[in-house]
Amino acid sequence: MIRFALRGVLGRKLRTALTAIGVVLGVALVSGTYVLTDSISSAFDSIFSENYKNTDAAITGKPAFDLSDDGAGGNPPFDQGLLAKVSALPEVGVADGAVSGEAQLIGHDGKAVVFGGAPNLGFSINTERPEFNTLALVKGDWPTAGEVVIDTKTAQAKGFAAGDSIGVQARGAVQQMKISGLVEFGSVSSIGGATLAGFDLPTAQKLFDKPGKLDQILLAAKDGVSTQQLLAAVQKVLPEGTQVRSADDQAAEDAKGTSSFLTFFRTFLLVFGGIALFVGSFVIANSLSITIAQRTREFATLRTLGASRRQVLYSVVLEALLTGLVSAVAGLFLGLGIATGLFKIFDAAGLTLPNNGLVFRTRTIVVALAVGIVVTLLASLRPAWRATRVPPIAAVREGAKLPPGRYNRFRPVGAALLAVLGIALVVTGLFVNGLSTGALLGLLAVGVLLIFIGIALFSARLVRPLAAASDPIARWSVLVLTIVVWPLFSLPYWLLRRAFWGPGSGLSRLGGLLLGAVLNPVLLVIVGLMAVRRAVTRWRPEWPAEFPGVLSDRPAVGIGGQNSRRDPHRTASTAAALMIGLALVTLVATLGAGIIRPFEDAVDKIFSADYAITAQNNFSPLPPTVAAAIEHVPGVDALSSVRGGQGRAFGETIPITGVDSQAPQVVTFDWKSGSQATLGELGADGAVLDADFAKKHSLTVGSTLPLETVTGKTLPLKVRGIFQPPAGGSPFGNVTISTAAFDATNPQPLNLYTFVSLHGGVTPANTATLQQALSTFPNAKALTREQFKKVQSDGIKSILNVLYVLLALSVLVSLFGIVNTLVLTVFERTRELGMLRAIGLTRRQVKRMIRHESVITALIGAVIGILLGLGLASLLAARLDEVSFAVPTGQLVLFGVVSVMVGIFAAIWPARRAARLDPLEALQYE
Repeated sequence: MIRFALRGVLGRKLRTALTAIGVVLGVALVSGTYVLTDSISSAFDSIFSENYKNTDAAITGKPAFDLSDDGAGGNPPFDQGLLAKVSALPEVGVADGAVSGEAQLIGHDGKAVVFGGAPNLGFSINTERPEFNTLALVKGDWPTAGEVVIDTKTAQAKGFAAGDSIGVQARGAVQQMKISGLVEFGSVSSIGGATLAGFDLPTAQKLFDKPGKLDQILLAAKDGVSTQQLLAAVQKVLPEGTQVRSADDQAAEDAKGTSSFLTFFRTFLLVFGGIALFVGSFVIANSLSITIAQRTREFATLRTLGASRRQVLYSVVLEALLTGLVSAVAGLFLGLGIATGLFKIFDAAGLTLPNNGLVFRTRTIVVALAVGIVVTLLASLRPAWRATRVPPIAAVREGAKLPPGRYNRFRPVGAALLAVLGIALVVTGLFVNGLSTGALLGLLAVGVLLIFIGIALFSARLVRPLAAASDPIARWSVLVLTIVVWPLFSLPYWLLRRAFWGPGSGLSRLGGLLLGAVLNPVLLVIVGLMAVRRAVTRWRPEWPAEFPGVLSDRPAVGIGGQNSRRDPHRTASTAAALMIGLALVTLVATLGAGIIRPFEDAVDKIFSADYAITAQNNFSPLPPTVAAAIEHVPGVDALSSVRGGQGRAFGETIPITGVDSQAPQVVTFDWKSGSQATLGELGADGAVLDADFAKKHSLTVGSTLPLETVTGKTLPLKVRGIFQPPAGGSPFGNVTISTAAFDATNPQPLNLYTFVSLHGGVTPANTATLQQALSTFPNAKALTREQFKKVQSDGIKSILNVLYVLLALSVLVSLFGIVNTLVLTVFERTRELGMLRAIGLTRRQVKRMIRHESVITALIGAVIGILLGLGLASLLAARLDEVSFAVPTGQLVLFGVVSVMVGIFAAIWPARRAARLDPLEALQYE
């Protein structure tokens, strides 16, 4: 039986390859994800470790509470006098202090140098302490007062050299500095797209507005002093607001934010790998079901020769195991190519990531192989069990079919119950409060999985009515697409083939060659290569070929439509793979539309100014000096900035914001208690709360709110007002205080946004005035309300496009599923096709028949998938206040068109195989 299983796999290479595609692609994404994220993580670890070479301990500022990674603010700086104090400790061998911050380099074009979303790093350099210096000087000299060193990558990309002048923008306006030298970062081969700007300490302190302050002190212990002894000695002299860690612990702390992002990024990509594998499991199950039905007499013969049901079961499972093993191995190594390709794609897009070479860990191999094999085995169990029901007598019966199982009549009810159970789990996860994150995600994942399986099993009942309804849509869709493609592909392809090896006079063939080349030059190259192959090998392309028509062929499409309804279970299983992909694509599109619309409504409700000042990347905060530059511009009626930071209240870290007295003139709140005037009269102890925060902690106007700030000072605030943020979000935190109170307790304050109203409103002249005022801050820009909505919405759309690309993998898997089903169906209907050819069906009609069946199958999957995606989106929209239910009609039409194209492309190869069948040989096929 083992040899039988091996011969079964080797004897059906085409079927095995097509069946394995889904697993290969899914495993490749899993493998590629691990390789990519492990490589990035390894590179970042090297960077953070390099930062603390020759270092035993590091002193940094300490906020009064743990800051969240997604909020504004960071560790506060501390007094520079601490450096001399720790240097005098007998356990300390060497100590050096430094400051750092964001330093934008300005190119020759006057724009900030940015490579994707990578950071712009600025820091101080002490050449007297080379043991702590992680930079290698490539050209020039180290910086002195008013000078800067920059990284070689930025210099090469933007045309700078040592000795040139370059603009640098930090906390203040742009300053011109001399480039004293070019540097590289230690032994790390690539730090990604980050830009480096190094200064001497006094210059850096001035740029980052930290006079007499330090961000970090690096320590090296004296010989014979352990790290623990050094830490204990330093801890005794540390003032409040500072902390000391070992070098390893500090490197790990620095990497924490990056590690969290990489964990999320890895999980994000693995989810889509899992989706591809889930869709692939449907392809595997359907393919095995078809082949087992086609091998009924083969299995019956085995049973006649003495094979037991268990042996038949094991033989089918063994075939699946071999298929899964080969697929997993192929996907594992294809993942290396995917990881390499993603690095290059990121580079091409300007999102250069740190890279020290690909990391291929044992965990990647084990997980990828296990996932591929297990998914294939699970998908094979039901077809394998069906194979055991083949009776021995079927060996002598012509056209024997598998008998239905004893529980087959309960399949629709079971499928419906499965889908209902899935819906119940999703509803529980969404609407039951108090669930942990793990429980919530688990309920949603299992619920959606059961919904997909239940709908896929039940959809066989829907195939005949849906196929009948899809038939005219398929005809007209193909007709329209054929008309579009005819002058661009069909006609030039026929003309060029006729010109190279068809009949006719030389003049007419030459004319066809010229016309075909004009209509599609690419096809000229392709057909030319075909002609060369025809001349040097025995290969002969299909000819004579009928002149390409446009109108549909009623007999051919009629048979194709009947074929799609002939076996509802097979059609439903084939359509299920596409259904899952399109359901998820529809879900993403609907949620995207539901997020963008409330966001734009929120902007319209809050944004009452004429302009908003934001960073060039639309999300980074800006220093207050940017707002100060336009405060006294002629024509400014009102200007107010929204400070952003973090505070602590009721034992939790919360986002806080600060506004000044002009805020009521540029932003509008939906007040539950208080008024617009309240926002400008907060003073030293007033606060405005969002309604959810106030309700959660039972706060009303007049209540006292103790707010702990990052410096450890607690502000005794009085609640002056409560507002309801719009559903689409708000830039304001849970607690909003006055700018004066915010700046007094938050070192290095930053503005999330600055809103400006000018006399005359939005005009070209006012826009030009603002742009001129911001010319010394190249990292800032002025946007009107409509421009603000557009750039923020474009960011959401960019995320949606990434999701579409990843979900396209599942649609690609489903395309191969349709191809596989049609190829197997052609084998199954070989004698039938021979009969049709014998009674006059032409090759073109055979192709159109197969194509029509394929398009109907794709449309069935599209209809069920789109409706299911809309249903899931409606549940999420009902739960999430930030999301409204908005049907993206245009995108749904596009998805329908894509489905038709998937059906057409999936039918190309099977249709050509069917058309090439010899009628006489087909009639004799067993």
